[in-house]
Amino acid sequence: MKIRHLAATAVTASTATLGVLSLGASAQTDEEGLTPLGVYDTGEEGGSEIIAFDPATDRLFTTNGADQTIDVIDISDPSAPSLVTQLDVSSYGDGIQSVAVGDGVIAAAVKHADGAGAGTVVLFSTAGVFDTSYTVGVLPDSIAFTPDGRYIVVANEAEPVCTDDDESVLDVDPEGTISVIDTTNDSVATADFNAFDGTEAALAAEGIRIFFPGSSVSQDLEPEYVAITPDGTTAHVTLQENNAIAVVDIATATVTDLVPLGFKDHSIDGNGIDPSNRDDAEAIATWNVLGMYQPDAIAAVEIDGTIYTVSANEGDARDYDCYSEEARVEDFDLASPPYAATDGDEENLGRLKTTTAFPTQLNGDDEVEQVYAYGARSFTIRTTDGTIVFDSGDDFEQQLVGTDFFNLDEDETDGRSDDKGPEPEALAVGVVEGRTFAFIGLERSGGVMMYDISDPTAPEFIDYVNTAETVPDGAEALVTGGGDVAPEGIAFISAADSPTGEPMLAVSFEVSGTSRLIGIDVQTAPTTTTVPPTTAAPTTTVAPATTVEPTTTVPATTTVPATTTVVPTRELPATGSQDSTGNLALAALALVLGGTGVLAASRRRSL
Repeated sequence: MKIRHLAATAVTASTATLGVLSLGASAQTDEEGLTPLGVYDTGEEGGSEIIAFDPATDRLFTTNGADQTIDVIDISDPSAPSLVTQLDVSSYGDGIQSVAVGDGVIAAAVKHADGAGAGTVVLFSTAGVFDTSYTVGVLPDSIAFTPDGRYIVVANEAEPVCTDDDESVLDVDPEGTISVIDTTNDSVATADFNAFDGTEAALAAEGIRIFFPGSSVSQDLEPEYVAITPDGTTAHVTLQENNAIAVVDIATATVTDLVPLGFKDHSIDGNGIDPSNRDDAEAIATWNVLGMYQPDAIAAVEIDGTIYTVSANEGDARDYDCYSEEARVEDFDLASPPYAATDGDEENLGRLKTTTAFPTQLNGDDEVEQVYAYGARSFTIRTTDGTIVFDSGDDFEQQLVGTDFFNLDEDETDGRSDDKGPEPEALAVGVVEGRTFAFIGLERSGGVMMYDISDPTAPEFIDYVNTAETVPDGAEALVTGGGDVAPEGIAFISAADSPTGEPMLAVSFEVSGTSRLIGIDVQTAPTTTTVPPTTAAPTTTVAPATTVEPTTTVPATTTVPATTTVVPTRELPATGSQDSTGNLALAALALVLGGTGVLAASRRRSL
């Protein structure tokens, strides 16, 4: 069991060439990219959150939080998905969190009515017949089968619970855990973090965020999303709020490693951000800000014999009635140097959401010397020890400049620039025609990005499609109540598994309650290829790994690079959450259809 040392990491991304914005058709095209197909609409917000596919039955299984069901959807005709039935899970708890399919079995994660109570994993056959249920950890939030279907791995997030009588008071902070269900003998094993209790200082020195007041390491760590390696032996589980990944040996249900993810340097060209929703502009620029990667969805993929993790770096703050770490940069005094006197203004960094907790710290003059932001507004490819081989930099925001969807907040372009920008959350990886692709769903901006990651060191942007609804001229440019809004989950369907023999995506949209099928068109990979040269190391490289055993301290010989924040010497007061206010003009280049319809905006690379 060890803690890998990864220093703050600055990554220079190569920005892809901007394609031409065009309206997508209702059928696949000869171009490489994404084409909207059919959609199933529940008509309810929260009606479709997480999605899974069973190739044996040509059915989708989606979590319907509005009805507390698993919706079973037939996609044998991808142009017209239809509801087959609903599987009621309300008797097993108080909220369906996730669903997965493996070897003819549906597994659903359901949280307890008591926020601190043990959750349940319910199994059904793909025909919808109840099989069995298992008791797991608190707030099971992500679930995945091993490729052989033997094990089910569950990330139990175990968020803090405020008291019912007084929501300003913490009731309990349950321990985060990872459950491993062995379906061959109906047993449940628990991978916990108890061995790391007492190593708070060591973890903080590595950049792992342990900061909830009064909580131990095992209480503070919150497993978010599970990815399983292709060989089925190892799970990589994001610890989103903690800015780390837990590595789990599945057979022994043991956490073998905690991997800190470091910080993204937004002062480097290619890593820019637009940090303000009050600047009346879509202004991507470099700033003296370090971004906490804080990924949500993660995938594990093998490319040319090497296993990589691919993550969607959404970012997330702890913001409860009884505790909030959220603040804005303007709430602090910025040290000068390194900051200019105007950097704290609203049109600059003042509106940017930051944290009062670790890694923010005050100097002797009660000034902040380094600003941190939530999320990295990107996707990242890493080796399994956490070393970054690619980060998409500011490419998401660059691709969305001039569209209706730039850092969208409901119907307000630029409205989320002060928060987490396009907010990449959902992710899937798949192989098409011998090439490996990553598909990233942008929760706030909406839509799906597509990248060719066949060379993990030099991915290539292929396409972006957004299927939100537009309205006639003179009205709002975008209506979040129509079309597909807020992608939360993505399932890749290979050509071999597809009902049509063509690869596609199944995407679940939480706010609109829709499940959309999207076709994938690519060219066949060349039969002979030349291995591209390895790209140069980032401007700031990852420090060599240092092993730190639980209950021990960081060795005296370990040095902290200049871009790594040390343990704060002063605690900052917790603040309540603050809502964004004000109305901005919509982007000058907003796309508006002449009549009500679905806008399939698509940016494609030049072929």
